[in-house]
Amino acid sequence: MDAVKQMRGPKGTSVTITIMRNGFESPQDFTITRGIIKIKSVKHKTIDDIGYIRISSFKKTTDKDLDKALEDLVKKKEVTGLILDLRSNPGGLLNQAVAVSDRFLDKGKLIVYTKGRTDEQNMEFATKKKCKLPLIVLVNAGSASASEIVAGALQDHNRALILGTQTFGKGSVQVVIPLSDGSGLRLTTARYYTPNGRIIQEKGIIPDIIVENIPMIKEDSVSKSKINIIREKDLKRHLKGDEKGIIDRQDQKTEEERTKESDYKAIKGDNQLERAISILKGVNIFRNNIMNSKEEKKKS
Repeated sequence: MDAVKQMRGPKGTSVTITIMRNGFESPQDFTITRGIIKIKSVKHKTIDDIGYIRISSFKKTTDKDLDKALEDLVKKKEVTGLILDLRSNPGGLLNQAVAVSDRFLDKGKLIVYTKGRTDEQNMEFATKKKCKLPLIVLVNAGSASASEIVAGALQDHNRALILGTQTFGKGSVQVVIPLSDGSGLRLTTARYYTPNGRIIQEKGIIPDIIVENIPMIKEDSVSKSKINIIREKDLKRHLKGDEKGIIDRQDQKTEEERTKESDYKAIKGDNQLERAISILKGVNIFRNNIMNSKEEKKKS
């Protein structure tokens, strides 16, 4: 905190900091200009027909940023499901956790409530509106506080599938009481509970599907060795397919296709995200098959 106090100052003024990092033989000075850093807490994109929303923290504009992301994704009619990524999200404002949950749950549904020693410490928060797309929420040990409130509410109401690893377990309400000498006392006054009465403190949220985030390629000689995968085309004297009309797609790719390839490279190695995408695609295929079956029965 002493270092932070020295570095902070009026916007536009300069400060010189001394840095030592790998590759430096000795510390070096850098002069930087102070400014206001706006951190965007919500980012979104599409991966094939799946909408991906990453919330890094719950700030005062998170709900509005989420609305813009959802509006942009819903405009793309091919989006058939959503992934809400709350991994390593340490939390933030309670009202924003309520607002984010509100976007996905039916009106009037309980989101979270608190229990304390006195009646005024007991509070309930409910929903007003929702987004209806199939939803998977990604969490891990770094998902805490407000992230756990969102994941717990969506899980209890069977609104989303929670995927990843057990969350941090920060579910306490704290207030700071100023003291006469200028210091303060941080006092825990209540605990957070999910709609079904599950305590978040210490317990955290247990995912519906537990998927450890492990590297796809392990650093050992066995896993690095190539696996000999044999397909039909590798067999001797295999039956040839119809080669008529075959085009080299590498030179025919559109900008949109190249962007999708870039997205796939970005998620390569993120087995939790890949698993979530696979599940949503499976749900969509199953749902489409049922709809097509119903249509065929009507015609017959």
